[in-house]
Amino acid sequence: MPYIIETATIIPLNRKDINMWAAEHWKEYEIIDTSDGEKLERWGRYLLIRPDPQVIWNTPKTNPEWKIRNGHYHRSSRGGGEWEFFDLPEQWSIHYGSLTFNLKPFSFKHTGLFPEQAANWDWISEKIKSAGRPVKVLNLFAYTGGATLAAAAAGASVTHVDASKGMVNWAKENARSSGLADAPIRWLVDDCVKFVEREIRRQNKYDAIIMDPPSYGKGPKGEIWKIESSVFPFIELCTQILEKKPLFFLVSSYTTGLQPAVLSYMMNLAIARRFGGFVEADELGLPVHDSGLILPCGASGRYSGPDNF
Repeated sequence: MPYIIETATIIPLNRKDINMWAAEHWKEYEIIDTSDGEKLERWGRYLLIRPDPQVIWNTPKTNPEWKIRNGHYHRSSRGGGEWEFFDLPEQWSIHYGSLTFNLKPFSFKHTGLFPEQAANWDWISEKIKSAGRPVKVLNLFAYTGGATLAAAAAGASVTHVDASKGMVNWAKENARSSGLADAPIRWLVDDCVKFVEREIRRQNKYDAIIMDPPSYGKGPKGEIWKIESSVFPFIELCTQILEKKPLFFLVSSYTTGLQPAVLSYMMNLAIARRFGGFVEADELGLPVHDSGLILPCGASGRYSGPDNF
């Protein structure tokens, strides 16, 4: 059990006081410490310092690893920022179970992976393995393929859709590294809304849908996507391509306004009332080594079909 030492008194920390889906099974990733708007992370052999808006506390940076970082992303007062590198390769890999992820630091602090999503990968995997039937999954705004690989490794056939060709190629690279090059994954570079509209016309159906939509974006004809006004109609649209007995529907968000209760409300209205089943929603989180606490990292809503909870 983690402890805080305060004036010679040892106070145990009770993480059970906070309800959160924490990604606690990483072996090659961890948050070491957090302070002053930043987090110190271990990604395999390398240490990175990246900004995090949730870190609003300013505690002493006593851990010496703050000073031996391999990469540091500095935010700019004008917006954005830039990386400063110290003996960091252009690319390296880390593993989560049987999955391998290739990392490449790029614009706006990103590495190509959101490690807190491992909590959802575990949930997805369990759902698919226990389904007792073939499972067809659609992953929208699929990024570098963490959920795609988790679903494929669990035995599902997956359609992976992202508007960025670079991200889809990166996801394919992760699949090859994970031994899933020949898995039944359909890779598509497409606008997610347009793709779903075409799937409705084609009368294609899916057992499960995963989405991690951006806060803001533009469609191929300049259509504006704002998550606060766009995500609920899009969830409703997606219900038209769900099988009559869906297995699951997963929605993740890093937008402040989409708290777990909001995700739960939307998914109950759009999905559970139509198909039956059950919705649960919570914050995602990552353990922090030095404090023994959990750092919140966005939120997810999870729908389970009536035969699957």
